[in-house]
Amino acid sequence: MGKRLAVVVGCNYPMGPSPLRGCINDAVAIRKLLLERFHFDASNVRILIDGLVPVSAGFTTVRPTGANIKAAIDWMVEQAKPGDVLFFHFSGHGTIDGGHQVIVPSDGNLIKDVDLRQFIRRLPERVSFTIISDSCHSGGLIDKKKEQIGPATIRRSVNHVGRRMSDEDIYELLKIEERIRYGTVQGGVRSSRSDIKSHIGSLLVQLFGDEASLEFQPGQRDVIKRSITEDEGILLSGCQENETSADVPASPRTGGLAHGAFTFAVLKTLRESHYQLNNYDLVMKVRKALLSEQPDQHPCLYSSDGNAKATFLVV
Repeated sequence: MGKRLAVVVGCNYPMGPSPLRGCINDAVAIRKLLLERFHFDASNVRILIDGLVPVSAGFTTVRPTGANIKAAIDWMVEQAKPGDVLFFHFSGHGTIDGGHQVIVPSDGNLIKDVDLRQFIRRLPERVSFTIISDSCHSGGLIDKKKEQIGPATIRRSVNHVGRRMSDEDIYELLKIEERIRYGTVQGGVRSSRSDIKSHIGSLLVQLFGDEASLEFQPGQRDVIKRSITEDEGILLSGCQENETSADVPASPRTGGLAHGAFTFAVLKTLRESHYQLNNYDLVMKVRKALLSEQPDQHPCLYSSDGNAKATFLVV
């Protein structure tokens, strides 16, 4: 039996302009699921959250910055061997930049679909790599050609806090990060709110250097051109590319804790199915479960035909 390695990330952005409430709870619940139901060893699960961890939690964490998240994924990929199972779960804000799907770490150092693609390209054959992204615009996050479950007709909108971060909020997050790093705004984050979209790449490179996304790095264009094949990687996205993923408040239904609507539905569906569902059936059942609560949120599945029918997190 191969190794089972995981990276679990929850970003609530407590100091940011658009904080969330359920992402750390998502991460803690997913870690518990991996340990108790899917036979992951605690030493092989890295959790990154932007909140305090009580001693009773039984784990330590590091801040989920862009560099730390990519370093944690690299830790998995670097040691992967045929037969291993890799898992990455992200709960937090997402956005679209230049036509690319993006997840937003706690420091605003964007991780784009092209960055995740490069990790997947490095994997040996017969390594399973499953990604769950409970973030806005997460459909297609690994640039898959094979869309098993995709766009649906968007129905009426409902009142919820979305996990989408606007360009203006990213700008504010970068200013906060500059103050954290230098004690004051040094002048790197200069652009006005009105031109943040056209300058985001240069801002990120100024602030984070070679820790910024490959998309913004000089000389990296040839590296990121090739798409991955349909046999590589499995993505369960919280919504379609043009949709938002809901951050739902604490209620009796959610056990008194705020959660991401998608993550909560995944946990509930797996529990009700005794943790034995293939990826396709899992996403279809979660879609159905979300229909009444979040009718404008449609989870998607991107994978090969074989991986669509493979049991979730089982080789």
